[in-house]
Amino acid sequence: MKIYDELKFRGIVAQSTNEEKVENMINEQKITFYMGCDPTADSLHVGHFVQLMVISRLQEYGHHPILLFGGGTGYIGDPSGKNDMRRMMTRDEIEHNVECFKVQASKFLDVSKIEFVNNADWLLEFNYIDFLRDIGAFFNVNKMLTYECYKSRLEDGLTFLELNYMIMQSYDFLYLNRKYNCVLQIGGNDQWSNIISGVELVRKKDGREVFGLTSNLLTKSDGKKMGKTENGAIWLDPNKTSPYEFYQYWRNVRDEDVIKCLKMLSSVDVEKIMEFEKLSGSKLNSVKKLLAYHLTKKIHGKSEADKVEKASQSVFVSKDMNSADIPTKYVSFEGDSISLTDLLFNANITSSKGEARRLISQNGISMDDRVLSLDSKFSKKDLLNAGIVIRKGKKTFFRVKLNENF
Repeated sequence: MKIYDELKFRGIVAQSTNEEKVENMINEQKITFYMGCDPTADSLHVGHFVQLMVISRLQEYGHHPILLFGGGTGYIGDPSGKNDMRRMMTRDEIEHNVECFKVQASKFLDVSKIEFVNNADWLLEFNYIDFLRDIGAFFNVNKMLTYECYKSRLEDGLTFLELNYMIMQSYDFLYLNRKYNCVLQIGGNDQWSNIISGVELVRKKDGREVFGLTSNLLTKSDGKKMGKTENGAIWLDPNKTSPYEFYQYWRNVRDEDVIKCLKMLSSVDVEKIMEFEKLSGSKLNSVKKLLAYHLTKKIHGKSEADKVEKASQSVFVSKDMNSADIPTKYVSFEGDSISLTDLLFNANITSSKGEARRLISQNGISMDDRVLSLDSKFSKKDLLNAGIVIRKGKKTFFRVKLNENF
């Protein structure tokens, strides 16, 4: 199976500016392509991982990738899919996030055969008047406002700052085409408008033909974005989403979503996936285990994957609540006792006290098969030694212990 056909089989290909030419380039040539990501946080998340897997597969096939970090475009923020303007970040924040992205991406890609670039290197040096005359003249505002990324914002208010985002991202493509002969931009399907604007700018400005290819977003069978939990996004940083929580998320995906996840996120052979597609019901449990272990190993390494798999086995199969493999959270507090709400929040089991109260009210927190209530409290003595084992939902367990160094 040729690489473009594989990408289609995996459900990755969404749109392209010229499918016949893009397919031929990817299958028959060796090209330079790029993908950009703005440093909106200090960690990549599962949504980025889809793109990283595409880069990895194209890289293995002999294509030359450029991973562009939006140190310049990050000053504005992409309005795509947002109801409000993104939070303005400081230069220090942006630079810190770029470095975090670079370290994480290096775990999945062959860094000896990739260009890491930062559009701050050219965008921040621009004279604004020169940029408007040289680049802005090629953009029709009426047409820009028909694009979904802007049209959906008109009612609530679109700032002039955000209107510049598309122009700046389009210039990235022009710059990379001139310097590296980059002929293809890839990205999530929510980037379609930005990508085709870049393709058009290169054509209008330099008379050269370049192309765009978008991938489907990772969504559940009900159409909602995947990679979200009560605590927010599923991050690739173990300090933001622990390896145990990461493993459990994929272990518990719905039956109708597991094959899709395996296709889009894993490097499991196409032939094996075809066999898995024939399975249904309880037989899909083995596929979920494979998916969870495969992704955890890819993101966090074999040692962590083995550890969390063992922890899962201890809790769900052996029913061993004393297992040392259950992930441990620590809490500190003044006084003699702590409420369940405060314990969940302070131990980072929930992202807020409001979320903690909501989970408790919905009977989502239990201990020793006993559902806990908003009135539940724990003393420091309860949390000494082995602590307590809290179950969040049906399948996520945490050991909570007192931080005795507080």
